[in-house]
Amino acid sequence: MAVEVLLMDAVPGLGIEGDVVRVAEGYARNYLLPNGLASDVTEGKKRQIEKKRIERLELMRKEQTAAEELAKKFESISCTIAVKTSEGGKMFGSVGVAQIVEKIAEQGITLDRGQIKIDSPFHELGVFDVTVTLHPEVKTVLKVWIVEE
Repeated sequence: MAVEVLLMDAVPGLGIEGDVVRVAEGYARNYLLPNGLASDVTEGKKRQIEKKRIERLELMRKEQTAAEELAKKFESISCTIAVKTSEGGKMFGSVGVAQIVEKIAEQGITLDRGQIKIDSPFHELGVFDVTVTLHPEVKTVLKVWIVEE
C-alpha cells in the first residue's frame, strides 16, 4: 500500500524538498520519516518548506547553467593518457576512471569519479568516447586518447 509524504529534504531518485510523493508504506515508515527526510502532508508543513524549495530550485537552475557552460568546454578538450606497452603493443594494466579524472584535473577541470561513466576499464590503445554527467540534465562526451608511452 502506498502513502503520500511531503519531502523535507532532497532524496535522490524521489524528489526535492516540498514535493508530495507516493511511496511504499514501509519505505516511509522505516526510512523517510525516522531520518527526517519526509513528514506527513499538512498545509502548515507545505508552507514551511516552500521557501526552502524555491531556494533549491534557483540553486539547481544556476548549477545547470554552469554545467552547460562546462559542457561547451568539453567540446574543445581531449584527454590523452600515455601508457606503457610491451614490444607487441599490448598495454600493461588498464586505464580507468581515476586516471581520466587525474588527466582532466591537469587541465583545470575538477570532476568526481561518479561523474564519469565507462562500462569497464580500457585495456587497449585507441580513442574512446566517455560519457560525463555534469548535472542530472547535462551530459557530454569526452574523447579519451590512450597512446603508447
